[in-house]
Amino acid sequence: MATRTATRRKSKSPRNPSARRVSAGRKLKPSARARGLEAAEIALAADHEEIRPLMSRIRQAGGVAIGTYRDPLGGRALVLATLPFRAIQPTPFQRDLSPTHTKRLSEKIDEAGAFLDPLIVVLGDADNFWTPNGRHRLAAAKMLGLKQVSVLISPDETLAYRILALNTEKAHNLKDRSLEVIRMARSLARKQPGAKETQFADQFESAELLTLGIIYEKLPRFAGGAYSPLLRKVDRFSTRALPAGLREREGYAARLQAIDTEVKKIIAGLQARGFKSPYLRNYVVARINPVRFKIQKRGETAPAMPIGQALTRMTAAAKGFKLESVSNADLAWVAVGAGSRD
Repeated sequence: MATRTATRRKSKSPRNPSARRVSAGRKLKPSARARGLEAAEIALAADHEEIRPLMSRIRQAGGVAIGTYRDPLGGRALVLATLPFRAIQPTPFQRDLSPTHTKRLSEKIDEAGAFLDPLIVVLGDADNFWTPNGRHRLAAAKMLGLKQVSVLISPDETLAYRILALNTEKAHNLKDRSLEVIRMARSLARKQPGAKETQFADQFESAELLTLGIIYEKLPRFAGGAYSPLLRKVDRFSTRALPAGLREREGYAARLQAIDTEVKKIIAGLQARGFKSPYLRNYVVARINPVRFKIQKRGETAPAMPIGQALTRMTAAAKGFKLESVSNADLAWVAVGAGSRD
């Protein structure tokens, strides 16, 4: 009788989480090139001509400078100070305030007994200072009744347009990001009408945010997430001047809204036929997306299709949508795809 030899697999013992983190840290190689300032170059005199006007503004606002230095990476002059919270305003293109988050944040700061994170601040209009990344902390300081708020002030006013990179106190959703980007674009269009969208690609992050922002201004409950996969493949920054580029985007946004109106009609028709899936909108938009099967290669900058052409084809697909072609199996497939992205 033949005997069966069982091959025992060596069981891997679960690794210690702390050991795993150490191992991951070892994979992060330091840069081969040393950058930044030496210790002796970081010190900056409080009466240095580069920050003299800023120091005067701090005193006029009722604040006090605590220290001055140069940023170790870029060498920019910075001032650590405190300011009355009334002297600080959020940038006018920042996202809307969340009362719930502000209350929770103020409670946690109060529990800690310390306001530990200075606001990043730049010079604003008139006698005000602007914070591009501290709106909720500023509101929390107001709720706590703080007389002074700790701030890190930069004379570089362009930092006001780097909201998405600087704002870390509350995660941005698609609507937040889109509204902030379109507000930045409108502000820049007034200040620098000859500038182009492409010049602010880093600040805007993604061209789709401009188009979606225009829609969110009019329709706060717009389902932008359903159309984001399309726009990421066809929407690109314009080389036209900002005012002209924004007018062109107004047209794209209006066409996308018209498509969404057709999508709502399709959804209503499917619901009347007994389909109750929460993924109906995602399914319908995917079905009429003319570039859904076009794979963007990493680093590829050319659009999969010109946005105007894509919207034209999408409109035609929406108007020609066949309700009877939809099956429960199709919706199940969409649900699986949505779950894999969560």
